[in-house]
Amino acid sequence: MSMCHVGGFFKLALGVLSLLVAGCASSLTTIDTWDGDLPAATERAVLKAPGTIQVTEVNGKAMTNFLMDDLALDYGLLPGGNEVVFTYKTIWAKSGVVDNGESKVHVVETDPQVVRFDAEPGVTYQFAFDKPSTRREAEAFSEDFSATIVNAAGEAVAEAKIWQGPTKNRTPVSGGASNYAAGSGDTLEALKQLWAEATDEEKKTFLRWAFE
Repeated sequence: MSMCHVGGFFKLALGVLSLLVAGCASSLTTIDTWDGDLPAATERAVLKAPGTIQVTEVNGKAMTNFLMDDLALDYGLLPGGNEVVFTYKTIWAKSGVVDNGESKVHVVETDPQVVRFDAEPGVTYQFAFDKPSTRREAEAFSEDFSATIVNAAGEAVAEAKIWQGPTKNRTPVSGGASNYAAGSGDTLEALKQLWAEATDEEKKTFLRWAFE
């Protein structure tokens, strides 16, 4: 095979690959985080995650790992309480000569983090955090990671915390926390559920309030 034929084949393969990648990117930019169809008369919320945020699970459901770690994705959320587990990951090129077999990059990654918040129908949320400009800044940031979830108005709705492991799977319900209100027929069970889902700090704050 001549070099012209090789070059032509390479260009053709590259063109096909580009079309496939573009097609995959367009179809994967929004990932629904529930099984089955969207409930009738329900409008999903959206959580936008940049390439440095790797979402691993939502409400106990594992999210697919894609070949491109730095792919920015949107996650469709059912209205109501949502639990999102993620890591923050950045990649930095190594300077100088790299030995054979040695990675050519430094990977800086946080421990798993979690955010919990009530998503409202039709609202778009996103991660807000500092963006280090050097590897040293990234390493320091990963040791003391801080991020918030903000709505379209820039208002913070949740703070990231270190993930302590699996909790009881949550089923988002349209209307968010208002569904826990009295009148559902079993206020005690609703309170038990809220208590089970509360963090240690939230439980301490509640007990201080209850016994004042």
